[in-house]
Amino acid sequence: MGAFAIGVDLGGTNLRVAAIDQTGKQLETITTGTEVKRGRDSVINEMCLAIQSLANKYLDSRKLVGIGIGVPGIIEMERGTIRQAPNLPGWGDYPVKHEIEQRLGTTVFLENDANAATLGEKWLGAARDVDAVALLTLGTGVGGGIVIDGRIHHGMSGMAGEIGHMTVYPDGVVCGCGSHGCLEQYASATAIKRMALEAIGTGKAPELARAMSENPEFSAKIVYQLATQGDLQAQEIFHKVGQALGIALASLVNIFNFPMYVLGGGAASGWDAFAPTMFKELTWRSVVYRSVVASDAPGHKKTIITNALLGSDAGLIGAARLPLQAAGL
Repeated sequence: MGAFAIGVDLGGTNLRVAAIDQTGKQLETITTGTEVKRGRDSVINEMCLAIQSLANKYLDSRKLVGIGIGVPGIIEMERGTIRQAPNLPGWGDYPVKHEIEQRLGTTVFLENDANAATLGEKWLGAARDVDAVALLTLGTGVGGGIVIDGRIHHGMSGMAGEIGHMTVYPDGVVCGCGSHGCLEQYASATAIKRMALEAIGTGKAPELARAMSENPEFSAKIVYQLATQGDLQAQEIFHKVGQALGIALASLVNIFNFPMYVLGGGAASGWDAFAPTMFKELTWRSVVYRSVVASDAPGHKKTIITNALLGSDAGLIGAARLPLQAAGL
């Protein structure tokens, strides 16, 4: 009898639940909206119903080894409690792991969503052939995860990998975390839109202003489209994104000397607009990166900076991987 796990990707907008077997094959996926305004009990109920539906469908032919849940927020790993979750109002200090285990009567693995995505990329994605990887997720904010020897590195209390709150400009924009100049304020989709609005406010970005007036859902994607069309103000914004990423990656490369660093999330689709500046900044700031890039010695290992491969499925796959990994599969 084969084995399978249930992976859950709980976001502020969507809830995705998938049955995934031990080879990584997605047997079935359920996607619904996350109606956070109805309260956490409503979301938990909907999640449990979806989990039970999938579990019951495949239990006749496979063994369920557990449930993995990726959530956006800071998690206290020992207790399975969400400490903070800005996109899930009312979930702070909520013992999610215990609550779902009580309802379903099976083992639950609770994990930060960026950590889960990193594990997914390690298992089936861009990092499947390396032994260590750091992932930066460039979405509404900037998340991060670290996997070493196939296992998520949690740090002392489960909060390792907060790459989005690395300082890249000490006197920069105030961040929601209370610091200044965090990577999240320069390399997220939210940051790209903010920088575009700031440029419009100067009166020196006519194309950005026109795009904003024509589209009520003005977004980072539109700024990227203008950059690829040659608009200098939009290109300058992505130059800033690349510079910030290069500074952050230089520190990560110098500290970890990992074989691979992966960029995922929606804003990573602007790769061709920010990558040239990112690599220039990285090469200038990291002696470790310069040394590995410059070497032509036979068999010399290179530091790889690359795009994620699994897209929005990374977190779902990584969440399912947690119970499979715990079962030795």
